Amino acid sequence: MDQQTQQPLEPRMEEGKALVIAGVQGHYSKATTGDIPKLWGVFDESVKYIKKRLGGFTYGVCHNPRHDEFDYIAGVEVPAKGDVPSNFEFIEIPPHHYAVFAHYGEVHALPQTYERIMFEWLPHSGYKVAGVDFERYSADFDVRKGLGTVEVWLPVEAKA
Repeated sequence: MDQQTQQPLEPRMEEGKALVIAGVQGHYSKATTGDIPKLWGVFDESVKYIKKRLGGFTYGVCHNPRHDEFDYIAGVEVPAKGDVPSNFEFIEIPPHHYAVFAHYGEVHALPQTYERIMFEWLPHSGYKVAGVDFERYSADFDVRKGLGTVEVWLPVEAKA
């Protein structure tokens, strides 16, 4: 068993603020998710051009899901959409109540964490997904090695 599947799924609950995430974006399917690290490489080379960055975190945001395909932004928080340089994409995330899960081990095992959240934790939690989820990477995260602190922020609301 790997480190991730041995850890208990015990989220902390947090009230998240509105976010504007600016970065580089790609379009993916289940078959092409292995290409997401290449997007992070492009982001790593270009983040220096985002001058109004807030905080030390980086974000991976899956959005626009449709027919097993989705868009993914590798980015950083900026104060407002007007602070996004014209050659970058952005997404606005409204404030939500979040279940926040720690990911253990290498980043390539992140899909296992998502599977456990969606198929083990969520069905028994009393919650349903209420918006766009994201990955939050700490300032010490090493893109080249795929190691560091990663959290999955899942927006939730009570089931009716």
